[in-house]
Amino acid sequence: MLLSRSLRLGFTAGFLALLLGGCDDGARQSANLAPVPFQNGEECHVCGMIISDFAGPKGEAVAPGAVHKFCSTAELLGWWLQPENQHSGAHLYVHDMARSDWNHPDDRHLIDATSAFYVVGVKRPGAMGATLASFADRADADRMATAEGGHVLRFSEINQSVLQGVSGDHQHH
Repeated sequence: MLLSRSLRLGFTAGFLALLLGGCDDGARQSANLAPVPFQNGEECHVCGMIISDFAGPKGEAVAPGAVHKFCSTAELLGWWLQPENQHSGAHLYVHDMARSDWNHPDDRHLIDATSAFYVVGVKRPGAMGATLASFADRADADRMATAEGGHVLRFSEINQSVLQGVSGDHQHH
């Protein structure tokens, strides 16, 4: 009976250790899904161009064990719209352009891409295809849209036809 009780205590202790270890792994994984600063010389995951060679907001997808960086918000969104990428567990980030210089977006102001507001149709230089200016606050997006003739969309409103429709306005700069 004593051996049986010892085994039960051992199994219980082992099980609790696994549970606690699992919680710790979850916390570590969440921490690893934070935005990652862009570095000079990094290439866009989609087009292979050097990201720092272009003005405008950038994007990144941070998944467990992988970070994909993009030379523009449009490249990030186009990548994300591919069904196989939506199951990666990635957190998506874009620059808040209300808090960044257009020519040198500030990595301290990377925001959740899924809750951002996007101004489509701006006539500013960017990377390949469409230039979509990203903002944390609707009021900032509305100001740019009013000043520069674009219109504001939410993440859920952006699809391939939106990206293709505005990419005709700008080609690679």
